[in-house]
Amino acid sequence: MVMHHPDWEARSPWSTNKGISEVRISPPKSSVAGTLRVPGSKSQTNRALLIAALAKGRSKLSGILKSDDSFWCMEALTKLGVSVDIEGETAYVDGCGGNWPNSSVELYMGAAGTVARFLPAALAVGRGKWTLKGSKRLSERPLEPLLLALSTQGALFEYFEAAHRLPFELDAAGLKGGSVKLPGSTSSQFISGVLLAAPYSQAPLTIQIEGEIVQRDYVQMTMDMMTTFGITPQVSEDEQSLSVPSGIYQAQNLQLEPDVSTCCYFWALAALTSGCVRIEGIDARRTSQPDIEMLDVLERMGCTVRRGENFVEVHGTKQLKGGFTQSMKKWSDQTLTIAALAPFTDGPISLTDAAHIRHHECDRIAAMCRELGKLGIRVEEHEDGLTIYPGQPLPAVVDSYDDHRMAMALSLIGLRVENIRISDPGCVSKTCPGYFEQLAALGVEITY
Repeated sequence: MVMHHPDWEARSPWSTNKGISEVRISPPKSSVAGTLRVPGSKSQTNRALLIAALAKGRSKLSGILKSDDSFWCMEALTKLGVSVDIEGETAYVDGCGGNWPNSSVELYMGAAGTVARFLPAALAVGRGKWTLKGSKRLSERPLEPLLLALSTQGALFEYFEAAHRLPFELDAAGLKGGSVKLPGSTSSQFISGVLLAAPYSQAPLTIQIEGEIVQRDYVQMTMDMMTTFGITPQVSEDEQSLSVPSGIYQAQNLQLEPDVSTCCYFWALAALTSGCVRIEGIDARRTSQPDIEMLDVLERMGCTVRRGENFVEVHGTKQLKGGFTQSMKKWSDQTLTIAALAPFTDGPISLTDAAHIRHHECDRIAAMCRELGKLGIRVEEHEDGLTIYPGQPLPAVVDSYDDHRMAMALSLIGLRVENIRISDPGCVSKTCPGYFEQLAALGVEITY
């Protein structure tokens, strides 16, 4: 059975399971034991692609993520006249030095939040008039702080439907520089977008951040990537002011890390099946990806974690421990993963400081509460999170909300419960097109 979904247009040619209405997951016959590599970091891939496009010279980016989000990023850069050649998991990018070759073209960004928050700022450094569009859900996601900040820097916007939302026309004539204000609480991606464009402003640019930054580590990831390409931002003592010198990025040869957010689902698989999953290519002590904190929570739950120089191995346990509260402020992408583990622990788990995930691909807090409820699990919804109580989930069809993280988190329930079915499983292609195939390779029963 194939059904139409309003956001299927956001699926890329790299999407698998396209048009499949549901997937059924059944527990593996025995403890899972396996070694795997997961695709590259989405966060690093899209930052590296955009900075390489702005750079002078030809960059080689190895270990890229080939997913919907990165496809639409590359597609937009190609339409802008930047050469992006893909060979296997490597992208070769011929940078434009900040002068976009095609100064009037329509750009479609799929459902890629990073592209919607990074590309307008990167475009605003050049001269031209571009139309930017995205999927239905992306057009609902907040952009106002970023677009207002760019407006103060000289960018002009014409909105086709709602103010400060996609779709719109961007009329750019360069960034002025000086000082710009951005809130820290809505999304770190607004700050990252202005940061990565800032070196090309007509005068040095300082970003003043109002309030505390959610997911500060992702801002640090942006600054680290900028430094790799030759431009180093300066951070004030109170960390509320970021100053960026003028300059031009220089092309680099770069090896990207595997996506730690994706790794977490496979480590959770080990936790739930008393199994052992080893993921290669990760140095847990050195990575800048904040979701690596999931390992500490798995240890708190009773798992054993081995952190090597180039691998992380998680050994599950017969009975997972609960009975704690965990702040998800820095690494909120794993809120749903822990929520899926929580029913199988020996005490309630409260997840807090994640109010901003209500504005992601769906209202993730409300959605997870609803779906756990369908499974017969007692759950309490809070403004900034949820509390999940131990229980035996019942077989049911659960909704993915066209949200890759909902689909991957809910799939974990099926590791312990027969006949868990997930609607619209193809949405995982946003960050991990081969997710269900990798689960099957580890012994999980997957039926389409």
